[in-house]
Amino acid sequence: MKRREFLKKAGVGLATGFLVSRGWVRAQGQATLRVSLGGGVGEGPRWMRARLAEFTRRTGIRAEVFEAPTDTDAQLALYQQYWAGRSPDIDVYMVDVIWPGIIAPHALDLKQYFTEAELREFFPRIVQNNTIRGKLTSIPFFTDAGLLYYRTDLLQKYGYRNPPRTWAELSQMAQRVMDEERKAGNRDFWGFVFQGKPYEGLTCDALEWIYSFGGGRIVESDGTISVNNGKAALALNTVRRFVGTIAPQGVTSYAEEEARNVWQQGNALFMRNWPYAYALGQADNSPIRGKFGVTVLPKGAGDAPNAATLGGWQLMVSAYSRYPKEAADLVRFLTSTESQKDFALNLSWLPTRPALYNDRDVLAKTPWFKDLLPVFQNAVSRPSDVAGARYNQVSEAIWTEVHSALTGRKTGEAAVRDLEARLRRILR
Repeated sequence: MKRREFLKKAGVGLATGFLVSRGWVRAQGQATLRVSLGGGVGEGPRWMRARLAEFTRRTGIRAEVFEAPTDTDAQLALYQQYWAGRSPDIDVYMVDVIWPGIIAPHALDLKQYFTEAELREFFPRIVQNNTIRGKLTSIPFFTDAGLLYYRTDLLQKYGYRNPPRTWAELSQMAQRVMDEERKAGNRDFWGFVFQGKPYEGLTCDALEWIYSFGGGRIVESDGTISVNNGKAALALNTVRRFVGTIAPQGVTSYAEEEARNVWQQGNALFMRNWPYAYALGQADNSPIRGKFGVTVLPKGAGDAPNAATLGGWQLMVSAYSRYPKEAADLVRFLTSTESQKDFALNLSWLPTRPALYNDRDVLAKTPWFKDLLPVFQNAVSRPSDVAGARYNQVSEAIWTEVHSALTGRKTGEAAVRDLEARLRRILR
């Protein structure tokens, strides 16, 4: 019996689509794949189980979810135990965008399973981020990047047609609107809130500030430590002047939720945060529902680049999997246009395929996605690729020195000088 006739009789039929065309169908029970999934992704486990069931229906290959801890540090610690023992028990890992340098020794090189044409369908900067010394450690799954949130109603009220293009414009707009809103009676109103607490979120913010002033990536892709320069110092000095003027003094203790709470209560004109805050701001009980928009973060000057720190998650095939080809097939299915459109529609997760940001169905359900494409085109990755297993030390050095600048304990010049020295000790 021909394979297509067999599949029809088996109830799989032509619905197998691209899977059949690639010869991916296997006999039921030949392989069972396990996919790790962090517990902190909302409806992610439910969605993943449904997609795995669909994959099994189409291919006959069984697949199941392995729920990892919610905390990312705990996830990584658990995964490292599996990798140290060369365990085949998990075939596909969901990994953080800052882990490729750590996972590279334990990841299958997916270049042997994905063509160049296929990879060009993803955001190129994420593919580049996931490539370590020529090895493609993982495929982009869903993504994240820093955004500027702005109050459309207040900008219009005070005669501004567009959000700020530069940090100087943001400062001017924020000061004027803050002063006027306070005169009108809102003594708690601020111009700008962001993540200023000494933690990973501040590393993300600092990279955006420094890069958008033309000060580089802190540590470049070739390993050069570039942070000790005048433009990087200017970036930190600029944001330091925001603290206590257009931003509350307490912003140096804000993480994502502290910034969002101030913003969502209607007490800030601008906010730097991740895309998750959009849906919360548009909730039925939100005071700012329908009153805000999102755009790219400002830049330091007209000839400097915009910047948005890259976040998100990837799918890696374990080098110790008993079924590497089947696992790669599963990764292809989960990162396909079909799967990414499904999670965009049902979970508001952000696709890693640029074409979906112009998809009619996606925009009908989540019209704010149309504002995100230029954000991801300007995404910049943290120096986790060159730092590898030492990235946590690198990030701690960054957020510690930047926090010293924000709180006024050091000038921007001293902070970038001391950060360079610390990074040299860590990365030597």
